Amino acid sequence: MKKEFASTEEQRLSPKIFLLLMALAYLFALAVRYIWVDWASQVPEFFWNGQLMINTNDGYFWAEGARDILAGTHQPHDLSPIHEPIARLTAFLASVLPVKFETVILWMPAFFGSLIVVPIMLIARELKQDLAGFLAALLGGIAWSYYNRTMTGYYDTDMLTVVLPTFVLWGLVHAMLHRRNRWLLLLSALMLFYQWWYPSAVALDTAFAGMLFLYTLLFERKSLYHYKLLLFMTVTVTPIPLWLRLILLAGLFLYFHVAREKSDRVVLPLLGVAAVAFVLLGGLGPVWYQVKGYLLRESAVNETKEALQLHFYAVSKTVREAGQIPFELFANRISGAPATFLLSVVGYLLLAFRYRVMWLALPMVGLGFIAMQGGLRFTVYAVPVMALGLGYLLYWFAERVSETFVADPSKRRWVNRTLLGVLGMAVLYPNIRHVVEYKVPTVFRSSEVAILDRLHKIAGREDYVLSWWDYGYPIRYYADVKTLVDGGKHSGDVNYPVSFALTAPQAASAAMARLDVHYTEADFESNRSGSYLAQMMEDAGIRDPELFLRKLEKGEIALPKLKRQVYYYLPMRMMNIFPTVAIFSAVDLRTGTVNRQPFFHPLQALRQQGQKLEFAGGVSFDLGSGVLALGNRTLRAHSFLVSTFERDGKVRVQEQRYDEQSPYYLLYLKSLQRFILMDRKMFDSTYVQLYMLGHYDSRYFEPVIRSPWAAVYRLKTSK
Repeated sequence: MKKEFASTEEQRLSPKIFLLLMALAYLFALAVRYIWVDWASQVPEFFWNGQLMINTNDGYFWAEGARDILAGTHQPHDLSPIHEPIARLTAFLASVLPVKFETVILWMPAFFGSLIVVPIMLIARELKQDLAGFLAALLGGIAWSYYNRTMTGYYDTDMLTVVLPTFVLWGLVHAMLHRRNRWLLLLSALMLFYQWWYPSAVALDTAFAGMLFLYTLLFERKSLYHYKLLLFMTVTVTPIPLWLRLILLAGLFLYFHVAREKSDRVVLPLLGVAAVAFVLLGGLGPVWYQVKGYLLRESAVNETKEALQLHFYAVSKTVREAGQIPFELFANRISGAPATFLLSVVGYLLLAFRYRVMWLALPMVGLGFIAMQGGLRFTVYAVPVMALGLGYLLYWFAERVSETFVADPSKRRWVNRTLLGVLGMAVLYPNIRHVVEYKVPTVFRSSEVAILDRLHKIAGREDYVLSWWDYGYPIRYYADVKTLVDGGKHSGDVNYPVSFALTAPQAASAAMARLDVHYTEADFESNRSGSYLAQMMEDAGIRDPELFLRKLEKGEIALPKLKRQVYYYLPMRMMNIFPTVAIFSAVDLRTGTVNRQPFFHPLQALRQQGQKLEFAGGVSFDLGSGVLALGNRTLRAHSFLVSTFERDGKVRVQEQRYDEQSPYYLLYLKSLQRFILMDRKMFDSTYVQLYMLGHYDSRYFEPVIRSPWAAVYRLKTSK
């Protein structure tokens, strides 16, 4: 196979035309991101403070940091990310732009995420393939997974976490093709900026350096410039303070610039020293961490390090982003459809065969492809490279067709461009269709935010709110309080006390909540390590976790006095994930095995025929006899309950009892028109009793806010 087969006519447009096409690609990506805004704007519940709300939970974490930067204050140990780059950038933009803060965080992902078209087109221009780059930019800017993580409202670091490594790839390609010392500094600056924005980027930057090492051994063993590149990249990824890396890089650049001939003789020795320092200082650690976490897979159990050896449920087993995905979804997320994905792969191989510097893109391709094993979150990294491959293939195919079937040179160009347009629209179509169909709601609805806004006026900034980690960041942002778990603090050992508090009866729940808050506060003031539960057991002088929990339920564990108020936030939306919430405290802490599978099933009502209620999934219930039919199984229910949220905030419950010995309950939430089938343990849980039934033990709780959307209770800590 000759390289000429993979070649195409070089297309290096004038700078003005090139910049115009880049602007058009950017505006196209931005316009596509307006589709969600147009849809969401028609839903009044998606608005708060006169602006559409964001649609990613993690966004509220960064928004909290930006809010506190603008306010000039935050509470000790509130975990506000005031030092994070995205929070700083947001605060700066909010301070200089004449728009609301909510408008800034809504639109930042769209404006910054659309910048992906710039490095894509720059890479193509380095290869003198401007038109192929334009097609690639149109696709790369809106491809499924990339759009999902940079759409309007998806306020997160993802807005630049693919843009920046694509710039790094461009910097690497540019340096290798032009071989000037100044580009060593440019590449290093791009890599450092990427790591500053996203610290985990050091793993991908290390992979780029490793790929350059292999490339140099295969193709450029005699090129001193490539060893210089390796030296600068190695220093950039070595785990030493940023200021020291900057000094070393600046010193190396000046030395190579001033003493050119003399410096050439020490490039290899310096590279050897840098490589040894990189390894000895733990430079391979971030790479191994990624491999261990996403390829070797974390077990379902997290073991603690203390002598008690408690075993907790691993959160990775409940996060969809970290799970294996089928090929069709994998292909769709990268290129829009399996067919276009396969064409993208062919195109990339063709491109890399024609321009071997594109083999350096393999770290991004590889990271994207491990999504098959490591989870769908990684597919975004392959998008820009696969888009370049597909753009090149389309241009190559159009050129071959026009050369083969059009003899007249004057018409050949017109046919080529027309065919390019048709093929371009064909590959864009499935991605645009996805955008139109991808109707993601905001994280919370305004009725839910209104509850947190009321809580903000009641609770102090030092007070704690106990709820599941999915809601931690929005709670902290809107209510300006502290939480026990959130989107970044939710390991199995941290989740256990919260899960226990939500699923245990009220007395045990209140006791665990008090302990959890106390040990969370104490952890900030001490250097103790290990799980909070292990610390509770150690202080109580009990080594058997089951014995400790029994004593806790009986009120035989001394409880600390708290300086903070503690509130329970119990939302309606938790009902859909309550079995997942429950499983974290359903494990045997001595072995890590799940003692019981939570029995809690929201049902979809289909119809009522006389006394018989029919639900999806072959479930039915006879109101007269109390017989539940679960497929081929039949059993008697303990009770059928109807719970109604009254306008005065109270909850009215009607109950029809059938079999006192049965552990099964069917609950109808009339205000929400939702049915839930559960067993006695779930029925007795604090979440069900307080939120769904309004039954609270006044010794431990008092209602603060009650509505169909969520209930807020204050924990009594005087006893």
